Amino acid sequence: MPPADTDPPFDGPPLRDARFTRSDMAGARFDGVNLAGAEFHAVLSGARFGDTNLSMAKFDDVNLCQAEFTNVTLAGARLHDVNLSGAAISHATLAGLTITGATLRDAEIRDCDLSGMTIDGVRVSDLFAAWTRLREAGECGPPDED
Repeated sequence: MPPADTDPPFDGPPLRDARFTRSDMAGARFDGVNLAGAEFHAVLSGARFGDTNLSMAKFDDVNLCQAEFTNVTLAGARLHDVNLSGAAISHATLAGLTITGATLRDAEIRDCDLSGMTIDGVRVSDLFAAWTRLREAGECGPPDED
């Protein structure tokens, strides 16, 4: 058996509909886990979600700063009052994801299915379409760098 510090604590088990309340799980690894319908009310800064099913999951008042989501499904999930500062989301299904009251400073979303995703009630696809029209009309350029 490998040493405890190299063995991810949540590698593989089905945790469907699990509840994580008032927990400090900073840096936790949820690789290959089925967390469909799970509820999170916890500190998850620096957590890693790889090949994870988070469909219909609920994140409420959660610190997800610097968290990594790779090849995950967040379809139909709800993120309310979350800190996603510096988070990285890639190769993910975000269809129907609802984000409200979030901090998204320096968050990166790449190569994801955004169909039906909303942020504070605005469809992300509508934002991209409007930005593309403005850019093609020469009314805006690339986003400013801080």
